[in-house]
Amino acid sequence: MKYPVYERFYTWQGEGVHLGRAAYFIRLYGCPQACPWCDSAGTWHRDYRPDGVTLMSEGELADVVRAESPDGAVVVVTGGEPILFDLAPLTDALHALGRRVHLETSGIAPLRGALDWVTLSPKPFGQPPLPEVVAVTDEVKIIVHEPGDIQAGLDTLSGLPDGAVIWLHPEWSKARERDPGVLNAITQAVKENPRLRAGYQMHKLYRADDLDAHSDKRLIPLGGNAELGY
Repeated sequence: MKYPVYERFYTWQGEGVHLGRAAYFIRLYGCPQACPWCDSAGTWHRDYRPDGVTLMSEGELADVVRAESPDGAVVVVTGGEPILFDLAPLTDALHALGRRVHLETSGIAPLRGALDWVTLSPKPFGQPPLPEVVAVTDEVKIIVHEPGDIQAGLDTLSGLPDGAVIWLHPEWSKARERDPGVLNAITQAVKENPRLRAGYQMHKLYRADDLDAHSDKRLIPLGGNAELGY
């Protein structure tokens, strides 16, 4: 199996239940969702495609994980949309190293591979997550660009396990500008439903990902739209 690797880097998890935990990120190329505020638009936007995408086997990826991060660091497979690929060879190779493997996905395809943690970020304006993925989700990250996105995201979660955590994350341009409409909507939703949690992308405050030599250093606007900034 060869995986299209957009970037790979060692940092820490900036969101969710595992916030602050050392993590090696493998970001795969390609996504059909085309979120208008995507903060990884280089993985799909035609105007920001990289000059080349490295194809790496599961063994090659396991080798760089072992060489570039210490034992105990989890591996996060993200994108783009990584669920489009057969992740079983990769998860097997990483488990052979003794690493826990986490997935970040919008859940639009069948899950292949043994994952230790599944973070689902539903995209109700695009392809909704498959029920079979929702059923094995450990945590949910709903991106809130407008207040109505909260309920729209929740509506995609039928069959979610009772123990799964549901995060409400302000979309980055709204968080950066401290948009009161979005931030107050998240606050109100959490107060009304204690199962929900308010989230944030802490790694962006630290710019932690930029410190690794392998991360993409290009300035790519959110969703490929310069009006939204970076």
